[in-house]
Amino acid sequence: MKKSLGALASTSFGLAVLACLVLAGWALWTGGVLDGPAARQVRTSSVYAAPGVDLDRAAAERIIGNRRLVVLLLEPGADLRKGCRQVVRAADGNVVLVLSRDGDDYDTWGCALLPGRDDENFGRAAVAESIIGRGIDNFVDRPLDALKVITVNYDLLVKAGTVPDGTRTISPSLPRFLLAGAAIVAVVIGSTTLYVAGRRAGRLAAVRRRRRDEHADARSALGAGAAVLAQQIIDLDKRYAATRRRRGVTGAEEDFGKRYLALTSDYARLLDRIETVDAGDDAAVRQLVDHVDALSRRAAQASR
Repeated sequence: MKKSLGALASTSFGLAVLACLVLAGWALWTGGVLDGPAARQVRTSSVYAAPGVDLDRAAAERIIGNRRLVVLLLEPGADLRKGCRQVVRAADGNVVLVLSRDGDDYDTWGCALLPGRDDENFGRAAVAESIIGRGIDNFVDRPLDALKVITVNYDLLVKAGTVPDGTRTISPSLPRFLLAGAAIVAVVIGSTTLYVAGRRAGRLAAVRRRRRDEHADARSALGAGAAVLAQQIIDLDKRYAATRRRRGVTGAEEDFGKRYLALTSDYARLLDRIETVDAGDDAAVRQLVDHVDALSRRAAQASR
């Protein structure tokens, strides 16, 4: 088994398969195949609401707009810090606020996933995390109003220069582009292959059809020529019978009789060959056509 896999990997086909597997694995990993529900949601959305949390998500999306802001509303008692860790890759570059209701207040955890948050922007990230959730406890029963307060806090952070300005752009990851490109290339190559194969098959079919037509023409010519020859022999037979009934036979009539008998003998052998010839043997059919033509010329000469 190992030898077979090694032999396969040493071929161009094996290397291509291996490259496709690596690309597919990369695409699955960066596309979030191992993500939890929150991470999968925030890859293409700015709001996540856990099951059981009452939230008009469409309205919440409109409130946040294209800000680089992500809000997670988890069930009461949830581990907010864990929720933040779960979306680190999916919401990278955004300010994330994780909420859960705690009685008459909100329990919050901010994580500003800004570029350089562990180095030169560590202080700015800490400020953003402490400010982004201010003033929302008065709207525990009105989550959409709480989101409006959060967006105001975010805009203040942008104006203060704490959070870099800019809009959030949600786009497919590079591996997905590569896979899409590979799919397009595969379609183009497949279509080209089918087109070339179709043209070749069409040419072969045309050649076969032309050969069939030529063969049919040869068979038709053979049948027509044999019919004409048969009629010529019938006419000659009448003349030969009349000659045989007369007592005195001239030299010319005797010569005619010899040619007639030789012609009928050759015609009988020709009929045997026509009956046994292979219908698919073009060369044999054409040879018989030539033979029929030759006998027909002999019959015409004998009738003179």
